[in-house]
Order: sequence, then structure tokens, then C-alpha cells
Amino acid sequence: MRRTGFCLSAFTAAALLPIASAQPPAGWATLKGQYILPANLPIPVRAPVNVVQDKAHCLSKGPILDDVVIVNPANRGIKNVVVWLRPNNPNAKAVFAANEIHPGDANRKPADVVIDQPCCMFMPRITLARVGDTVVVKNPAPVQHNFFWSSGNNGELNENMAAGATFRFKNALVAESPPIPYKCTVHPWMSGYVRVFDHPYYALTDDDGKFTIPNAPVGNYSIVAWHDKVGFDNGKAGRLGTPVVIQGPTTELPPRPFATAEKW
Repeated sequence: MRRTGFCLSAFTAAALLPIASAQPPAGWATLKGQYILPANLPIPVRAPVNVVQDKAHCLSKGPILDDVVIVNPANRGIKNVVVWLRPNNPNAKAVFAANEIHPGDANRKPADVVIDQPCCMFMPRITLARVGDTVVVKNPAPVQHNFFWSSGNNGELNENMAAGATFRFKNALVAESPPIPYKCTVHPWMSGYVRVFDHPYYALTDDDGKFTIPNAPVGNYSIVAWHDKVGFDNGKAGRLGTPVVIQGPTTELPPRPFATAEKW
């Protein structure tokens, strides 16, 4: 009985650890795709935000339009969808094995990840980073801003930023699975997110809803898509992604309707 209990305890402990995929890559490829608004949904209209502070500066270049949901009416592409690969494994803790990371990434140096706010809007609003990168926040505007950051693993910040100021995080980013929200409490319409990855296989969709992930491992994997307005493509089940077969030298996926966009 004691031995059985020990085995169960060991199994439970092991289940809590990240699971590395044992699948070796068959080569490397560029993965391309596009996320679009489903055909049955109308193109969202970007409404002007209610500017209640520093109007002279904030509206100096015209009205500020809501930038949470941006859809290209020409091709229905959705901007700012975060896309990443993960092992094709039902275990949510599965991670890439060392040999599934492209050799060119081995000597990658940590980078500065810049969040700018030139005219009362964060640019970019969605920021992607790697473990070890450092966030740098800039305020080139002639008015004061505030950078409020709330994170489980990367600390809490409430930094007042004078006109022309730059603020650099004291610590490099560590792993954190949920998106990290940030906002300006002086200008309440200003908000954004950082997502931190422990691998290089991620991208952000552009103005056409398109993305490119270079040097992806060839083989069977899963692709995950997330938008801050509605969460994962295909809802809660989407956190494990959709199976994808990656083949070299380039795999171009057909345009994929973002299933949970109906919640907009």
C-alpha cells in the first residue's frame, strides 16, 4: 500500500511539470495565414473615443478612433490577432523540445520591447515579447501620461510619465501565460496587452489580418489564435489550438474565420 501511494504521488507531481514534445522536426518552414471576420458578420464600425483629458493635444491630428477591433473592409482581415504554435498535445502544459527550436534562435539576444504613446494612443496596443526581453515605455507627447501595469509574474507598476519621459523596466520579463494588461489612468481610453512567449513561434496579424511565422518546425503541431476582445478562436477549447501540418519550405494556410468574433 505504501508503494502504491508513492507511485500515485510521483505521478501527481510529474503531471504538474511542463511536458516537452518528443517529436523531432523534419526540417523548417515559413508558416503563413490570415484570420478574417466570418462572412455572416457586419464589418465593425470604429467609433470615436470620448476624449475627456488633454483634448488640444489628443485631438490635434483628428478624432481618435477605437482601436480594439479593427477589420479591413476590403478583405475582412482582423488586425491584432495574436497567433502562436504549440505542440499538438492535449496537455495544456506541453512545451517545445529543445530540438524543435530553430538553430538560428540559439544565439538570440534579449531585446528591448518598446511601447510608445505619441498621440494619446498606445503603439503598439498589442505587444509580443520573449522571456528575457525588457519593456521600455516612451512618452514623446507634450502632456503627462501614466503607465499602469498589472501582472502575476512580472510585478505591479503605476508609473507617472512626464512629457518626453522614457521608463525602462528594472527587470527582464519572465514567463507568464495569461496576457498582461496595461493602461494609462490619465487617459482612460488608452489600454493594451503584452503576451510573453518562451519560444519564437508567434506573430501578430497585420492590417490585412495576415501573419508570418518563420523557421517553424516541420511536422504536426497546433496553431492558437487570441484576440483581446473575445479571447481564443473557438472559445475555451481554442486554448489548445487547431491541428496544423507544417511542410517546407512554405506552408500557407487558407483564410480562417475567427469563430468567436460573433461576440463582438
